[in-house]
Amino acid sequence: MALDARDAFLKYLKVGQFGALSNRLIGPFSEGLNVVFGRNEAGKTTLFSFVDGVLFGWRDARGSQNTYKPESGTQAGALLFAARGVATATEAELSRARNADGLQGDTALVGDIDADTFRTMFALNSDELRSLRNTTDVTAKLLTAGSGTSTTPAVVLGEVQDRLSAFTSRAQGASQSIVNLVAERDEVRQAMDEAAAQMEQHRAHHRELHDMEPEQQAMSARMDEANRSIEHVQAARAGFERLADEERQLTAELERMRQEEAEVVADRARREQEVGLKLANLSNAEDAAARERIDALAAREAKREHAVDTARSNHNNSRAAHEALREAMAADDAAARVRVQRKTKVSVSTVLTVAFLAMGVPVFMYGRSLPSLSYMILGGALVLAALALAGATLGMLLRPSKHDNAYEARLQDAQWVLLQDEKKLQACEADLVRTQAEIAAELDAMGLAAAGGQPRRARVILDEAKDARGQMALDDQRCQAATLRANQVADRLEAIAAERAHLAERAGVAPSATLAELDDLLARKTRDRASLHETADTINRRIGELSQELAQAQGAHDFDRLKIRHQELLTRIKDAEVDFARLTLARHMLETAIAAWESKSQPEVYQQASRLLALMTGGKWVQVQLTEAGALQVIDDTRTARDPRHLSMGTCQQLYLALRIALLSCADNVGRALPILADDMLVNFDAERRRGAARALAELARMRQVVLFTCHEEVVSELQAADAGATLIEL
Repeated sequence: MALDARDAFLKYLKVGQFGALSNRLIGPFSEGLNVVFGRNEAGKTTLFSFVDGVLFGWRDARGSQNTYKPESGTQAGALLFAARGVATATEAELSRARNADGLQGDTALVGDIDADTFRTMFALNSDELRSLRNTTDVTAKLLTAGSGTSTTPAVVLGEVQDRLSAFTSRAQGASQSIVNLVAERDEVRQAMDEAAAQMEQHRAHHRELHDMEPEQQAMSARMDEANRSIEHVQAARAGFERLADEERQLTAELERMRQEEAEVVADRARREQEVGLKLANLSNAEDAAARERIDALAAREAKREHAVDTARSNHNNSRAAHEALREAMAADDAAARVRVQRKTKVSVSTVLTVAFLAMGVPVFMYGRSLPSLSYMILGGALVLAALALAGATLGMLLRPSKHDNAYEARLQDAQWVLLQDEKKLQACEADLVRTQAEIAAELDAMGLAAAGGQPRRARVILDEAKDARGQMALDDQRCQAATLRANQVADRLEAIAAERAHLAERAGVAPSATLAELDDLLARKTRDRASLHETADTINRRIGELSQELAQAQGAHDFDRLKIRHQELLTRIKDAEVDFARLTLARHMLETAIAAWESKSQPEVYQQASRLLALMTGGKWVQVQLTEAGALQVIDDTRTARDPRHLSMGTCQQLYLALRIALLSCADNVGRALPILADDMLVNFDAERRRGAARALAELARMRQVVLFTCHEEVVSELQAADAGATLIEL
């Protein structure tokens, strides 16, 4: 099944024999960006030339040109194409063996591209980027290829030029040449005049015939003037219509640019209000200084927090030690036994003391009442024993325990340490609160009140402010770009007014004339020309009648022959003049159409080229344009215009690469099945511009298939960075 050229892409290179390569299948290639990497002499340039050879024929040996002819046999190979977005096997093949056999296969895939256009626009290397060969011809072919006809208007225009040249040729074999027909007509007319001279009776007719020839010439001049006038009116009408469309588009675009300017200014003001005026206008040095100060404040706060944590830890430890000591005193078994023994001894002594008193006092009182000394002595002894036991008990109660005294001393020491640690903790916490207040005050003075005295939050706010300043810088760039474009549009609107005035002046109408008025004028001039045609036909008929009468005077075969030949020549001249006029009108219409296509497409081409050149040069060169004389010109970021021949080799190559990509982007319906081939064309670019060129190629690859051959690993890395989906094929 045949593939649609708009949906096909190159899948494989099938090399039969070509140069040092034989029986090789290179691929598969993807629909977008493809990078073919190989060392020197791996066959990259050979494959580059192989594609050209298959499509347009193997090159003959001329001078030192490499024809890649293999040592045995002849060149042979094929290009295999597949349908985009369909995961199937290859469905179409273009192959070539001998040049005499031509290109075999589905040639409709490449039917809209000739060899010169392919080699100039689709096959790129560092030498090709030095200039644009056949710029006018290639541009016309590309920009008019989408006209919807079987061939491009540029090609038809060439054919029309050839046919017009045939009408003015003086070559003997040019049967349609008006010059030759007029010369022959003059010869026949001379013969007829000679015959008429022999006929006195027809002299009056002869004079009349000659008197009418100036009138015929004047009528012809009037016809020419009428044709020119109609052409001017037609050109004015087409120009007015084109300029009106462009003016409407530019007016709408100008309104969009003004609206975008207002939106950008509002966005910038909003961001400035969000982050604060002070932070919004912070310089890089001030930002760095603020960050250093915040780090110092954070370190100071961390130091105070660490001191608080240390004091709190010490306080907790001393409190734990104090509580542990108290619990240890309560849990000590030896101390408990001692206290129990003391309590037991005190209890027994107390009981005995009471018992002795209870016994001694009555006995003493009884002995005193008898009186009996023995009872008194016994009672006194019991009382004294009770008093002795009471004194011993009191001594036991008053005498401290050594074990308890040791615990008490340790408990007092622990309590003193606890009090000291508590005072230290309170002092550190007060110092921390004072430090945090000082930090909050200093952050407020720096315009970071929203941080709430937190250095970490202050750093976050600084980061947000830095991002906002970046966005504000982008807003400024957008505003400048919108202003620049608005000024360009305004300049173009002024140019449109001047162009309209010029067209109106040539057509003889007011610049404010409407299309309806131009149509009325054109209709009126067309009617006037038709009237002139009728008058001219009347004059020609009268001349024919007179010629016939003069020829009859000869009355011989020569007269009839000359008459017939003269009439035939008049008819042929008239037909030739009509054809010449039609071809002239066709040429004018084709030139007007091509100019219209170019006027619509070329601004987009140079706008795209300007954007791509700025991308590749990092904004150093910002605009590509044509001068009024039609010369190419580039403008740098200081608005200085330069001729391409004054650029460095690398910048010149970047300019022409941008132009090629722009042309291919704008003529995206031409050569859709063919890939863009690039053979190590980034070698003269520095690292930054190589990255820009890689991004430009990646952008082109989103619309067209691109195959780049290189032996430089850094080029591979740049292209993969520009397009993560790039296909890498290693030779």
